[in-house]
Amino acid sequence: MFYFCSIIQNSLSMNLSIDIKNCSRVVVGSAESLLAQMLPNKRVIVVSDTNIDRHYHALLERYDHILIGLGETSKTLHTVDNIYRRFIELGVDRSCFVLGIGGGIVTDVAGFAAATYMRGLEFGFVSTSLLGQVDASVGGKNGVNVDGYKNMVGTFCQPKFVICDIDMLRTLSKREFRTGLAEMIKSGIIADAELFAMLEECDFETLQRNPKTLSELVFRAIKVKADIVERDERESGDRRKLNLGHTLAHAIEKSSSKMNHGEAVAVGLAYVADAAQRGGLLSAEDKARIVCLLEKAGFELTPPVEMRRLLKEVKKDKKSEGDSIFVVLPRAIGDCVVEKMPLEEFKALFK
Repeated sequence: MFYFCSIIQNSLSMNLSIDIKNCSRVVVGSAESLLAQMLPNKRVIVVSDTNIDRHYHALLERYDHILIGLGETSKTLHTVDNIYRRFIELGVDRSCFVLGIGGGIVTDVAGFAAATYMRGLEFGFVSTSLLGQVDASVGGKNGVNVDGYKNMVGTFCQPKFVICDIDMLRTLSKREFRTGLAEMIKSGIIADAELFAMLEECDFETLQRNPKTLSELVFRAIKVKADIVERDERESGDRRKLNLGHTLAHAIEKSSSKMNHGEAVAVGLAYVADAAQRGGLLSAEDKARIVCLLEKAGFELTPPVEMRRLLKEVKKDKKSEGDSIFVVLPRAIGDCVVEKMPLEEFKALFK
């Protein structure tokens, strides 16, 4: 079970951490020093990707390691099957510890493989992308796609720790850095109006090179997610709020390869904000602030395919139940509501 307990700022190391009672800790700090403190006295098997190996080979080569490919096309059961086979070749057993080092795809795949191999191995993450740090690596969801449908197979299983090293974000392309901003903006809309306001004041051109400000923003976004997951680990209530903008985003990702996850989420956020405003739930001022911030962050807010095509994919979204779907709508910046509505009613919001 994932329980948010406390926030600690160590004045000496300047690490920011969220303690997860009986289970895990999320720490914003240096991976190099924190791994020495946090890795258990076990044989460590690293799962990473070829890009991380290129940038941080000296870190990976300390351990037996398995590399996967890049992008959503690697987030599949086929990749997991290859990891299982490599585990067998390496003699991995329940006395081992799996360490995922990479972005959200790596941590999703590594966590799923660890949670299911031999009915479960201990695992932890070093999250190296902004998207992974503020969303994908935190919360205990681990899974893969099936036929392009997002996260259709997976587990709820908490890592022992997640290390978020801000310095590792320096190697991200501008596009990859921006994709994490969408999830950060989403966190502000859901439950932290102050975070949203801080983002409005940011210079996004220099943020990637501003570790002090970036650490605070990342930590606030993680706290939003930790607070929600504490109340609802398995997504039966409040955790559904974390899907704000994701129903249309997943349909975009299924229908087109032109947008990455964060870019698709940005489109979903803009369209849901518009629907909430037209329905009288969200003020015109707050809707304008949301759209303005997304545009300021550099997002294109027009979907790459027709809305008619996207709405055909919605029924296969994992948030649907029968002929209904759980929809997250903003009521104000910092406040969202989850509504279960018939699919046809949902589709009517965007026609």
